Amino acid sequence: MPLPISVVVLTLNEESNLPACLSSLGDLAAETFVVDSGSTDSTLEIARKFGAVVMVHAFKNYSQQRNWALDNLPFTQEWILHLDADHRLTPALRKELQRHFQNGAPNSVQGFLIRRRTIFLGKWIRFGGHYPVYHAVLFQRQAGRCEDRLYDQHFHVSGKLEKLNGDIEDIWTNSLARFTDRHNRWSDLEAVQQVKKKHSLPEGQIQPRIFGNPQQRRRYFKCQYERLPLLLRPFLYFFFRYVIRFGFLDGRRGLIFHVLQGFWFRFLVDAKIIERRVQ
Repeated sequence: MPLPISVVVLTLNEESNLPACLSSLGDLAAETFVVDSGSTDSTLEIARKFGAVVMVHAFKNYSQQRNWALDNLPFTQEWILHLDADHRLTPALRKELQRHFQNGAPNSVQGFLIRRRTIFLGKWIRFGGHYPVYHAVLFQRQAGRCEDRLYDQHFHVSGKLEKLNGDIEDIWTNSLARFTDRHNRWSDLEAVQQVKKKHSLPEGQIQPRIFGNPQQRRRYFKCQYERLPLLLRPFLYFFFRYVIRFGFLDGRRGLIFHVLQGFWFRFLVDAKIIERRVQ
């Protein structure tokens, strides 16, 4: 029997990714919604073929799109699982979810933290502090919202969270052109966000706590990173990831990933912050 879970998948021209994403769900969830922002390929036909309910909504940013879905989709279930088209549920995660929901929806927690497994150019990036990274993508509908941030936004859940041991595979890219194009656009958002950053995060966002849950600890260390001098911190961060956290063990493709994502992207953000300040 399907579990009492509604799945939400965001899409835009994802005909190459969506079949594997929806196939990985199997018959796990009671219902699946695909929220599309104007695909011109066969994304919508694929979604309907898999039995998903398709809704179309103009995209402004990830936060608004995810929260629009929470506010407007005709959910019949109280538990919501949020995915992107390049995500895949592993068999271990499906089994763990079946165990937690086998007697109905759990009432001892309001959400679950699920590990994300980054796949880059076909390789699992296991080192450099990039695994395990937890995200609260499964929660009771009234307990969670997506943070109002331009970049690096996560779901904030009010209530008790429990960690799961199964993974979601995140297929970052099989194309370096797409990877660099996306990170170039994201660096614009991150630069704007850091320039406008206030001294404290508003209510409804994940608060930085070194002794908190995995999301709070990660936010704490990011806040410490942002206090370091511009242009110096990308070098320090790359050294920390690649040497201290053994990123070199990820091999040749890992070197490409850690240089591009752990140094080039961070350096580009700093350069754009300086550009904005001198304009």
